[in-house]
Amino acid sequence: MKLDILAIGVHPDDLELSCAGTILKHISLGYKVGIADLTQGELGTRGSAKLRLEEAEAARIFMNIPVRENLKMSDGFFSHNEENLLKIVKVVRKYKPEIILANAISDRHPDHGRAAKLIADAAFLSGLIKIQTEEGGVGQDAWRPKAIYHYIQDHNLQPDLVVDITGFVEPKMEAILKFRSQFFDPDATEPSTPISGESFLK
Repeated sequence: MKLDILAIGVHPDDLELSCAGTILKHISLGYKVGIADLTQGELGTRGSAKLRLEEAEAARIFMNIPVRENLKMSDGFFSHNEENLLKIVKVVRKYKPEIILANAISDRHPDHGRAAKLIADAAFLSGLIKIQTEEGGVGQDAWRPKAIYHYIQDHNLQPDLVVDITGFVEPKMEAILKFRSQFFDPDATEPSTPISGESFLK
């Protein structure tokens, strides 16, 4: 399946928090959008890897995303190395997106900036014909997206591009709330985090 947009996030819920409105708007316009999560978010203070995967699947179904893959890199400890670059190269070549959405280049969470560099470098390497990869035993053709856009996360960065998501804010919030383990719950017994408070949700 060829995608118009491949949205990549290091943690399940990064995309919902940062650019679900943009994703939903483009789906409504007829674009084919897929998601790849680099990790299972297993180091998150709340929830578990299993629960995060279940929540990611619920968000995928809600947003009508045809594909969502998890590359199962090590949350918090993934490296900028050949193995991880090739994992992303294979996904880029598999779906041949015109555009990639990726984590913020600089952010509070160190995984975000590292993922931004890893994704951008892999997207470039994906276009090199001498790098050989295969999927399901079949060789993949080289492919380089036309553009990579880094969405804003925790830091209030000055954007180069703004997408008007008027009409998509409520469904964006619904997609975010599919990750019920991560956000405000007055009955929760797990420790609080920067995003689990009532004020963050508001």
